[in-house]
This record gives sequence, C-alpha cells and structure tokens, in this order.
Amino acid sequence: MPDHREPMSELIVTIDDGNSESEISRGGTPLLLDFSAEWCGPCKQMAPIIEAVAREYQGKLRVGVVDVEASPQTAARFGVLSVPTFVILATDGKEAIRFNGAVPRRKLDEAIGKVTG
Repeated sequence: MPDHREPMSELIVTIDDGNSESEISRGGTPLLLDFSAEWCGPCKQMAPIIEAVAREYQGKLRVGVVDVEASPQTAARFGVLSVPTFVILATDGKEAIRFNGAVPRRKLDEAIGKVTG
C-alpha cells in the first residue's frame, strides 16, 4: 500500500515499512519520527510545526514521517497506539523522548535540545 502522505519538504523523509530499517539505523544524527495518519486532525495541525523543525534543525536532526496506516509494521515496532506520536531517537538509534498528541513547539524544541546538545 503506498504512502498517501507526501513529505512536506525535501528535508522530511517518508519512512515506511520498506525503508524503516535503513533510515532508522543510519545513526550519527538524532531522528524525529512523526507517526501520523491522513485522517488525523491534530496530525495536520502539527505538520507545519514539524516542517519548521526540519528547517531549523537541518544538519543537527533528521525528520521522518510515518503514515501508520500505510506502515503498520513500523508503527507496531515503536508501539504506536495513537496519532500523532512523536519519537526522538538519539544518535545511537535508541528512543530518547516520546510525545503523544499535539504538543507545543516549545516542548519539541526543549526535547530536541536534549538530544542535539
């Protein structure tokens, strides 16, 4: 099943069941995973914030979007039960921080600061 949610910018990678292993294991740079769904209102509300984060932290943080309906294995791997869910992986690929639901930009910035130094 194709991913119906296109990346918002060239700075955001679409992560799916086919490429998740390679994208997530790349390491070296923290990774923000945005687990969302096309039908999710709060996900759409967060989309411009995630795009702004991708721009602002370019080179310090990678950003990936996972459509939970198109990529159920990846969602299950991370135990995602609701959307939006944001998971920040440290440079070693281990989960460092997780948020469920729409969150203020300030909260994302604080969390990203903890993993990017």
